Amino acid sequence: MIRLKRVYDQPASVDGQRFLVERLWPRGLSKDRLQLTAWLKDVAPSTALRQWFGHDPDKWHEFRTRYFRELDRHPDAWRPLLEAAQRGTVTLVFSSRDTSHNNAVALKDYLETQATGTTRGRRRSPS
Repeated sequence: MIRLKRVYDQPASVDGQRFLVERLWPRGLSKDRLQLTAWLKDVAPSTALRQWFGHDPDKWHEFRTRYFRELDRHPDAWRPLLEAAQRGTVTLVFSSRDTSHNNAVALKDYLETQATGTTRGRRRSPS
């Protein structure tokens, strides 16, 4: 199971393994406060893609397309998350205020697509 949680929300035992999926460390928060299993910078969107998107909901569809292409090229970045989710609960921790249009939401969808083998209108990356 894959869950989502903002970095500012309190960690909970139901979170399972917690992974920060941001390229930048969230301001003002300590490692102890976040209680992370790991910080996976390489699974986050590239700096150029993140800056282009700018959390603009009008760019959401194109952001997902571009981000999925990046993920397709770097399975070594996301495969540990998929393997951990197959063993138990994983929580993708993110810092965006927008809880509907952010890289963690897109990444969760991408991982669930990889796990089920469906393509949802796109080519599945090679395993």
